[in-house]
Amino acid sequence: MARSDEAQWWFNAVYEAVQEIPPGSVTSYGHIALLLGRRDGSHRGPGGAARQAAALRQEGVTVGTTAMGEFTVDFSTFGWFPTRLPSEVDGTNDAGDE
Repeated sequence: MARSDEAQWWFNAVYEAVQEIPPGSVTSYGHIALLLGRRDGSHRGPGGAARQAAALRQEGVTVGTTAMGEFTVDFSTFGWFPTRLPSEVDGTNDAGDE
């Protein structure tokens, strides 16, 4: 099934934004959506959380597991929540962490 122009734009915009997350940092899809002017509509595929946890661990992010088997990340340590994407800032990284 072909994507609409809007869906293709959204896919590309999210992909490009995610590429700007510094290694060893995490953010939420909801925050990316806010940066891009959309509401969160989180999507998860089968096994996606375990694959993401493994990838984050490779970047040095500490990923915990709750008693219910859910993955957790301490956003106060590893969170990345800029007010604007670095690509939107001329020559500076407005990471919003100060």
